[in-house]
Amino acid sequence: RCKNLSVSFWNSYWMLPSDVCGMNCFWEAAFRYDYMKTHPSEKMHLAVVACGERLEETVTMLRSAIIFSIKPLHFHIFAEDQLHESFKDILEEFPYEGKVNYTLYPITFPSESAAEWKKLFKPCASQRLFLPLILKNVDSLLYVDTDILFLRPVDDIWSFLGKFNSTQIAAMAPEHEEPRIGWYNRFARHPYYGVTGINSGVMLMNMTRIRRKYFKNDMTPVRLQWGEILMPLLKKYKLNITWGDQDLLNIMFFHNPESLYVFPCQWNYRPDHCIYGSNCKAAEEEGIFILHGNRGVYHDDKQPTFRAVYEAIKNYSFGDDLVHSLLQPLERELQKTTHTYCGRVYKVFIKQLTKSIRDLYARRSKGR
Repeated sequence: RCKNLSVSFWNSYWMLPSDVCGMNCFWEAAFRYDYMKTHPSEKMHLAVVACGERLEETVTMLRSAIIFSIKPLHFHIFAEDQLHESFKDILEEFPYEGKVNYTLYPITFPSESAAEWKKLFKPCASQRLFLPLILKNVDSLLYVDTDILFLRPVDDIWSFLGKFNSTQIAAMAPEHEEPRIGWYNRFARHPYYGVTGINSGVMLMNMTRIRRKYFKNDMTPVRLQWGEILMPLLKKYKLNITWGDQDLLNIMFFHNPESLYVFPCQWNYRPDHCIYGSNCKAAEEEGIFILHGNRGVYHDDKQPTFRAVYEAIKNYSFGDDLVHSLLQPLERELQKTTHTYCGRVYKVFIKQLTKSIRDLYARRSKGR
């Protein structure tokens, strides 16, 4: 079912304090908003797969996508049947800025091999491999794990599609920036992309190109299409892979490196980027763009910086002042985490968020 939700909830405009936003950044953001109005494009498509206890986490991710994004969004939510009514109830009560659509789908795998795909890594995780085959009418798609939080507009990572060269079909971030702590280069028993492998928690796809491409592989001299290559890969490597579908993607792009666009670590910032000392230089310079709280760090006390960001976005009420209801309380919580390695660099967690809020208010002012 596709639900069209279009509710305008902003009744007033709050100007950011001068110490947060100067006039130069104000006009820069206003120009950007004006450009978006005069250069309309198709809506952005975002997919997520939710199983088990991931309802709240998924909803929080969707909230973060809605807060800052400019162009219309269409959410493709793949979830276990028992979660569908809960998703509907929550999404229909959301007050949206602008137009947001969503479609709910069941979890489905090829019937002849469904049992094998279901038990690969975590329940439902490998569903993402079949998105190009299921969403046949979607040209491009941003897939994210449930534990993703957007700290800047989805529009900005979506724009990477325009940077693909003629051979690139997807974009992901490296698994690690520092090989000394890399998992793939130290432990993998299968081929992997580049020096440290790639992480599939944030995956931007030109699905039209994916469906058309014939992939080189180490199973046959004949190139295979996406729907033909998945099961043979699983059969060959299922005893040697640890991270399920992500490992299969690493194998595929090892053999087809020209097909991958690699974006920097701040677009998929995980605990590994700070728990052993800060090792994402791009985030140090520009802040975190997309936060990835893997290993369950949003829900335990192991990485309080990650949990603080998650709780702040989860508890934010649409329409409240973003500076006083989100940014300032979050910074106070982050200052309590400086006893941890990630807490020592807590400013990277709010640097981009501050800019995103500043830009949002500038767009609001321009659009009045």
